[in-house]
Amino acid sequence: MKRVVSISLGSSQRNHSAEVRLMGRSFQVKRIGTDGDLGKMIRFIRENDGKVDAFGLGGMDLYIQAVDRRYTIRDALKVARAAKRTPLVDGSGLKNTLERRVVKYLKEKTDIFATQKKVLVVSAMDRFGLAHELAETGCEMRYGDLIFILNLPIPLRSLYSLAFIARLAVPVIRLLPFTMIYPTGNKQENTKSRHTRFFQEADIIAGDFHFIRRNMPAELPDKIIITNTITAEDLETLRQKGVKILITTTPEIEGRSFGTNVMEALLVAYTGNKAELEPAEYESLLQELDFKPRLVTF
Repeated sequence: MKRVVSISLGSSQRNHSAEVRLMGRSFQVKRIGTDGDLGKMIRFIRENDGKVDAFGLGGMDLYIQAVDRRYTIRDALKVARAAKRTPLVDGSGLKNTLERRVVKYLKEKTDIFATQKKVLVVSAMDRFGLAHELAETGCEMRYGDLIFILNLPIPLRSLYSLAFIARLAVPVIRLLPFTMIYPTGNKQENTKSRHTRFFQEADIIAGDFHFIRRNMPAELPDKIIITNTITAEDLETLRQKGVKILITTTPEIEGRSFGTNVMEALLVAYTGNKAELEPAEYESLLQELDFKPRLVTF
C-alpha cells in the first residue's frame, strides 16, 4: 500500500487518516498537524524522507501566485528543502486545474450562476485558478487579499488591480514569517469576525477555509460557500450559521474533504512521479479518476 502524508503547520486537532482506493490501488492517507511548529515539520520530513510515497505541504503554500507571477515563500522553502527523496507538493498545481474544473462543473450542472452573483474570494493569490474562473462566469468580484492578509478594508475588484498591488507587496510579504501571513496552529480554530460587511454583501464566499473560518461573522444566512478541507464539525458550524449550500472542491473521503495538498500528493503517488506533475497531467488524471466536487444543501 502506498503512503501519503500531509505534514501541516496547522492545528493537530484536525488530524485524520483514511484508506483511499483509486483505480484499484490502495493508499494510506494521513494528515499530521504541528500546531504552528516549523521546526517540527522539518524534522518530521527529514525522518520520513524516502519512507513514504509523497508529502503534502499543509497549512502553508510554497508560492504566492500574483496573477502572472509566482513568488516563493521563504519559510515554506525551508520546509520543502528537507525532502530530498520523497516528492513534496503544496497543492498549487491541483488548485489551478481542479478548482477551475469545479466552477465549470457548477456552471454546467447547477443553476448557481443563472443570475449574476456577488462573490468574495478571501484570497485570490492563494486560489488564483478559482478566482479567475469565477470572474469568467460574469460574477461581480471582490478579492479580499488586502482585507484578510494585511487587515486593510480595501476590496480589490479586478485581477488587474490585484496584479498591480501584488508586484509591490509580495516581494516583501514572501519574506515575512509565515505565521504573519496565514492562520496557523490554534489560530485555525479561532474566529475573530473581522470585516464582516464583506461577507454579508456577498452571495458566494470562496477560498481557503481557514481564512473563511477565522474571519466569518456569527451568521451567514443563505450564503454559498466554495472551499476545501472541511471536517464534520465544520459542516455543523456552517449549518448553524445558516449557510445555504456548501461546495468543496475536493471529494469527500470518510466524512471530510482533504486539502488540495493531500489530493495532489495522492495523484503524484498514484503516478509514481518524483516531482510535481504538469498541468496537462493533472487534467488527464482528474478526467480519468472522475473527481467531482461535493455539494451539500442545508
